[in-house]
Amino acid sequence: MSAPNLSIVLPVYNQEDHIRGVVEGYTTMLDRLGGTYELMLVTNGCRDNSVAICQELTADHEGVKTIDLGAQGGWGKAVRAGLREVTGETIGYTNTARTSPEILALCASYSRAFPNVVVKANRKIRDNWRRRAGSLVYNLEVRALFDLPVWDINGTPKIFPRSFARLLDLEREDDLIDAEFNVICRREGYPIVEVPVLSTQRHGGTSTTNYASGVRMYRGALELRRRYGKMP
Repeated sequence: MSAPNLSIVLPVYNQEDHIRGVVEGYTTMLDRLGGTYELMLVTNGCRDNSVAICQELTADHEGVKTIDLGAQGGWGKAVRAGLREVTGETIGYTNTARTSPEILALCASYSRAFPNVVVKANRKIRDNWRRRAGSLVYNLEVRALFDLPVWDINGTPKIFPRSFARLLDLEREDDLIDAEFNVICRREGYPIVEVPVLSTQRHGGTSTTNYASGVRMYRGALELRRRYGKMP
């Protein structure tokens, strides 16, 4: 079979309460856009019924596939596992807990219109003042360390052409993979278009972001600087 036009990696962590509706919403919107697609569900460290539900979605929908990492958890680990397996001409990943079908379709449409750039979401608002403040500090830190042009480091969806091959070889297995993604774009000269997103809706589940994880990300940004050095 020929490769799909679009492949999207979808990490899944304890999302039994909403993952079916979200994925079926994605398939509906992508069917409307036309073209072929592949949704790669990557269950990681799930302690609920998410794995079984994702396997059912794979059986019910031709364009949906599943990888189960078992007890291995982590955003970056799931993203990397999915990127290794997808076959599409255009590739991306996103947070299934926060990305609506409309936002995924919007970013996919931008990617279709601008096939030789990275398309990513730029979240303009946050749930509360703590998340706004923490996000502002982190984004300013990473922008300053690497001279980045983007405003929302962690914003997803992130979609790019397969020809941007260096983005398929990301190394981080934690939340710093998004910062690494943007650093690679800067080093390789991959142009980026940011799509403004105003929604703060969460489909369900509980965010794993807290004070401790925030501190780890601030420190992790400094580790990335030691790994990649000063931008050219």
